[in-house]
Amino acid sequence: MTLFAFGRELEPQPAVNVFRANEDVVIRMELPGFAPENLSIESRGQTLTISGKRSEEPAAEGSYHRRERFVGEFSRSLQLPRDVDPSLAAATCKHGVLTLRVPARAEAKPRQIAVSAS
Repeated sequence: MTLFAFGRELEPQPAVNVFRANEDVVIRMELPGFAPENLSIESRGQTLTISGKRSEEPAAEGSYHRRERFVGEFSRSLQLPRDVDPSLAAATCKHGVLTLRVPARAEAKPRQIAVSAS
């Protein structure tokens, strides 16, 4: 499947959901068929870039009649809110879904202030 915008061919991009879980930001990206070793996650400032590559798999026998799964490389950049710390991000990949959790900065988290009697 080929996508076009303004006369240019566009590469398909993996679907992504970004949401808040308490103070953290969670990113979930659908990546079926991508091996974790073929994924790269890079942070620069508050920009998180996720890229990967899926190699072409030959048909078991014969040739394809219809082929819709994306093959090749992709790259997605996401701007993160200033109250999270990308240097503390953690990533897991399970059942073709990449999950990144970016925790809130310490100064952005609520804290209790003790009251003392004087």
